Amino acid sequence: MTKIQITINGQSFPATLNNSAAAQALLYQLPVTFMMEDLNGNEKYIDLDEKLATNSVAFGSVSAGDLMLFGNRCLVLFYKSFTTDYSYTALGSISEVSGLAEAVGSGQAEVTIERAE
Repeated sequence: MTKIQITINGQSFPATLNNSAAAQALLYQLPVTFMMEDLNGNEKYIDLDEKLATNSVAFGSVSAGDLMLFGNRCLVLFYKSFTTDYSYTALGSISEVSGLAEAVGSGQAEVTIERAE
């Protein structure tokens, strides 16, 4: 596991990336800043320029703070927990999600992902 920091609209959240090939490929791109779009009132997403390795699993549910890959290019940050039939490649998660939904707000959110110091 690699410690990272995710800053959303100026508010920082400690997080970790797992050791999957996709997460490690994302790690090599850090630091990055994205304008992420809202989808369904429960997630922010961005289509990456480069494809990442996938190991999609139907988790049955996602948790607020999960950072996942949908397909091989769509980076998704969930800010609400819910059940789902979709499959994702897990990349990591935010450790403390208190205030996450408020930080992302509605509409676009500026999200910076970087290695933790």
